[in-house]
Amino acid sequence: MNNKLNFADIELEQIKENNLYRKLRDVKVNNAYITIKNKKLLNLCSNDYLGIPITKIKINQMQSSSRLVSGNDEIYKKLEDKLSKHKSKQASLVYPTGYMANLGTITTIAKKGDLILSDELNHASIIESCRLSGAKILVYKHNDIEDLTKKLNQQGKNKFIITEGIFSMDGDFSKLKEITDVSERSNAITVLDDAHGDFTVGTDGKGTPNHFNVTKKIDIYISSLSKGLGSFGGYVSSQNNVIDLCINKSKSFIYTSALPSFLIQYSLNRMQIDREKQRKRLARNTSILTNGLKQLGYQISSKTHIIPIVIGNEKTAMDFGKFLLKKGVFAQPIRYPTVPKNKARLRISVTAWLSKKNINDALNIFEQAQKKFKI
Repeated sequence: MNNKLNFADIELEQIKENNLYRKLRDVKVNNAYITIKNKKLLNLCSNDYLGIPITKIKINQMQSSSRLVSGNDEIYKKLEDKLSKHKSKQASLVYPTGYMANLGTITTIAKKGDLILSDELNHASIIESCRLSGAKILVYKHNDIEDLTKKLNQQGKNKFIITEGIFSMDGDFSKLKEITDVSERSNAITVLDDAHGDFTVGTDGKGTPNHFNVTKKIDIYISSLSKGLGSFGGYVSSQNNVIDLCINKSKSFIYTSALPSFLIQYSLNRMQIDREKQRKRLARNTSILTNGLKQLGYQISSKTHIIPIVIGNEKTAMDFGKFLLKKGVFAQPIRYPTVPKNKARLRISVTAWLSKKNINDALNIFEQAQKKFKI
């Protein structure tokens, strides 16, 4: 052992003492189920919300470098054109992941002298991207329009309001109607990360802005291909000049290998499928599970397919998760730093993969957990 690296042991011990230690699980995922150590469990952690039936793809040669270096396979343009139409924007750009889409876009559009207003519950990728941009950052209280309006009065060459469409840990909608009204009055640029709303809500799955009828008021969309669409990657959609600027300045686009072309084809295949049946099934499953949990006495405020059961204490949350695992439900405890300390929770993800029987089975187990933990 290299004693110079002992600092890692010290820090790991502190993490364990605070019930914040994490480790990777070896699993096998199959539709509504996940298998861990030969035990088959209901999977309530998947972000494959629509559960689109698997489409066959032909694996060709991998894209071996950056698209600016090794050439831009025409299939990327096909997908980006479809995404632009999907978001009613002039142009789009695909990134290897949603995290990289946030990182690449925000650090390209915002710089020193600018002002960013960021919701306090925004995803870690947004928080990190804002810090790296060099702009002044003001965090406004979650969905608090009065606080946002007040903080927008501060000086900034360009002002950006950045929010999620559906918040990833609380499952609530952003107040997009009010936010876009404030943005218009202050001439601010509205940037929306709609990773969890894209393909799942709105007409034809066009996302949270469509759901609130403010599509034209969003200046820059950032989203994911790996959640509602069930593929892989991230993207940004906006005006031609913004996308052109990202191609020329976005480090997480320029200095990394592109997604393999077969994954781009996979996304294209899934976009061409009629997804309405899956969206209706997702909405039905969300309603059944949400109402069932409420009837059992759980305090549920989410109106989306992300359903948090807030427990508070980190150790209790871990014990709760272990109990569910033992009984046949896989729902991971979420702890600090993903959520604030003493706000640990079970984050349930509803998918269209689940049958009514799956949901009823899960509710029976949650009823047992409610009696045991008095949550």
